[in-house]
Amino acid sequence: MIELSPIQRRALRATAHHLQPVVSISQKGLSPAVLKEVDASLNSHELIKVKLHGIERDERNALMTEICTALNCASVQHIGNILVLWRENLEKEAATTQKTRRKAPAPRTKKEAAAALEKRRPSR
Repeated sequence: MIELSPIQRRALRATAHHLQPVVSISQKGLSPAVLKEVDASLNSHELIKVKLHGIERDERNALMTEICTALNCASVQHIGNILVLWRENLEKEAATTQKTRRKAPAPRTKKEAAAALEKRRPSR
């Protein structure tokens, strides 16, 4: 289970405020199919809401802990029948770092080339 700092938790709560629940858990509880769906949603969205239907208050905390330990995600918030979960998507992060490593395109005009050369020269 991932632990979040209070600042991270606050930022994620603010981001999750406008989200709609992606997964619903009902009377049958946390089945393997539901767990798989929560995992798939975390992989694609990173931050999700889970709606609980007909589950008692004591069972909600246990359910939240069970989901977080099984999927290695962080518990952001638990208000009433809504759970907010977060897990960083490492594949998405790797793709964005590869995009940022690309070189800038070569200048197309003489003016752009001169400006790029000026930027590279150390100031005197």
